[in-house]
Amino acid sequence: MKAKKVADSKTVMTEMIMPNDTNPIHNLMGGNLMRWMDVAAGICAGRHCESYVVTVAVDHVSFQKPIPLGDVITLQCSVTRAFSTSVEVYVEVFSADIKGGNMRRCNDAYFTFVAVDDERKRPREVPQVLPLTAEQEKRYEEALRRREMRLLLAGRIKAEEATQLRQFLFED
Repeated sequence: MKAKKVADSKTVMTEMIMPNDTNPIHNLMGGNLMRWMDVAAGICAGRHCESYVVTVAVDHVSFQKPIPLGDVITLQCSVTRAFSTSVEVYVEVFSADIKGGNMRRCNDAYFTFVAVDDERKRPREVPQVLPLTAEQEKRYEEALRRREMRLLLAGRIKAEEATQLRQFLFED
């Protein structure tokens, strides 16, 4: 499979915060934001893999700033790295008022997806990622540590097997 540029699958999604999206104090409910993040990231991953994908992990979601009723959010997604059958997608969330003012970054997270075959039963290989900018290269390199952390926390590898993570945490 030929490697693909990050830009080939970049995905941008926009939503307006409506009353049914909010909690009693009129801010976007976290679960609704996570759903939109998963949808946008899934589209990005599917474009990169050129196949169906399923969500397997979400790394550290924190709701850094409230998003009020009537605001417009923009979710920007890009693939950071591909492994044999999985891809990691970075999602950033920005919010602004309807006029485009008061733009602020509110949230970000990393989602991991596994590509599945056309029968949607077995994992399939995915194209590798070709990072072209310094920022893309940085996320690409850091993805190995994030992956090891996910595998370690899931009990799929032992601490001594997390070589990238150990090197990062304990380097002299």
